[in-house]
Amino acid sequence: MARVMEPDETRHSELVIDETSASGRAFRFAEKALLAGIAIMTLIATGAEVWAVAQRGAITLADILLMFIYTEVIGMIAIFFRGTGPVFAYPIFIAITALARLVVLQGKDMAPENLIYEAAAILLMSIAALLILRSQRA
Repeated sequence: MARVMEPDETRHSELVIDETSASGRAFRFAEKALLAGIAIMTLIATGAEVWAVAQRGAITLADILLMFIYTEVIGMIAIFFRGTGPVFAYPIFIAITALARLVVLQGKDMAPENLIYEAAAILLMSIAALLILRSQRA
């Protein structure tokens, strides 16, 4: 049976699964299997993108930003496997990069107010990431 630790038992009062129970081991195995699957799919997507760039014979800013997204996904998986670091900051970094890529891809075709909304979203997520990283240092 999973048990929730009291706030004074851990710095972040996070949900901790009792790995000595059968259900705890099953959840941990499922988590690791899903993470391995995501890592494999990310590596395949990275290879497909490198192949597409090689076929095209040109590298664009959108390609570079997509590679950053793949790199951040792999980094997030590594953090999950190690069990250390700012786990919640990585999805925010991925979202920021994805929004930046969207701005680059839409370029001149984008309505000006949408650019302001996306820039505001990037700013808001940057502040959130900063707060998360600072709170984990304390």
